[in-house]
Amino acid sequence: MAVGLTGLPALLSVPGIRLGTARAAIRKKDRRDLVVIACAPGTQAAAVFTRNRFCAAPVIIAREHLTATPPRALLINTGYANAGTGDPGLMDARRCCEALAGRLGCQAAEVLPFSTGVIGERFPLDRIIAGLPAAIENLSDDGWAEAAHGIMTTDTVAKGMSRQVLVDGRTVTITGIAKGSGMIRPDMATMLVFIATDAAIAPPALNTLLREASDRSFHCITVDGDTSTNDACVLLASGRAGHKPIGAAGDPGYEVLRVVVSDLCRELAQMIVRDGEGASKFMTITVTGADSEADAREVAFTVAHSPLVKTAFFASDPNWGRILAAIGRAPIRHLDVARVSVRLNDVSVVSRGALDPTYREERGAAVMREPEITVHIDLGGGSHAATVWTSDLSHDYVRINAEYRS
Repeated sequence: MAVGLTGLPALLSVPGIRLGTARAAIRKKDRRDLVVIACAPGTQAAAVFTRNRFCAAPVIIAREHLTATPPRALLINTGYANAGTGDPGLMDARRCCEALAGRLGCQAAEVLPFSTGVIGERFPLDRIIAGLPAAIENLSDDGWAEAAHGIMTTDTVAKGMSRQVLVDGRTVTITGIAKGSGMIRPDMATMLVFIATDAAIAPPALNTLLREASDRSFHCITVDGDTSTNDACVLLASGRAGHKPIGAAGDPGYEVLRVVVSDLCRELAQMIVRDGEGASKFMTITVTGADSEADAREVAFTVAHSPLVKTAFFASDPNWGRILAAIGRAPIRHLDVARVSVRLNDVSVVSRGALDPTYREERGAAVMREPEITVHIDLGGGSHAATVWTSDLSHDYVRINAEYRS
């Protein structure tokens, strides 16, 4: 069950962006599995994609199309990832773009395709194309909630968030949805994230905005250490808010947008971890006292990735030795173990590289029974810090992934 998530909040419509969802029986019957996002003319887009070298066909095509022209539509299917499918998979992705473009009256290069699901199998092209009319018919400004459900795979809850802010005296809306539960160790963003705003912002500034936000959110999460073949995060800007266009990162309004978009991305990223496959704990790993931010991130991710640490958290076992072992093997150049300290929430467990003399096992165990836990690691060296978010590793994680194709 997702940790601390109670349901999808109200999602605000974004002028210039419409969403439609359909049940196309792509892999399973009677589930929403096809989403179309239609963009008004003039909408700009920025995107970050997986760095997995076995990237999926839709990632290749979306990159290609985004380089050529701003998008008029996004097409998302669940059930099949269209990864590891070679030239036939590329052909399938192109045909989907052509089919949607033909129905919307735009060019195929103005359609960005996205897929998620089983790797290595071609998807049923005929079902996707047959589902397009229903998705187009359902296009609506208020289609965000349906779309949030329509992009889910092993997610247990739909994920979305909206924010509003004033730019140049005008109300600007930002709404985003995400899917992701397993195969989460992004090299760019997360499995699939779609964010839209009615802000008017030039493409270079939009790209900077998304990359800055991703670096502090989607780049800071892990569930199981696996990077997906299909990861993508898209930020659309329809320009309909009516404020003076933001031309560069230093322009008035950019900082306002940067803060709110980064906040929204961080919320979405944490939702993904909270819904980690089989997760029962949400952990914040904060590392301070590092010689560089890169070192702090390496230590944080080494602890967050450790199966022994993650299973100890699942068992509510304050096995602090596992945390020290993970810190000690982190790939950083210098570590003075005699200066390392570790806290679980407000309980000091390790000081100066050894068990804190004030520590009592019952206090550590009480913290570990909590659904949300902060692990604070101070390396006792420099002035740099980093934070990542992760989940525990449970019996259900093994079950969900063992049964994934059944």
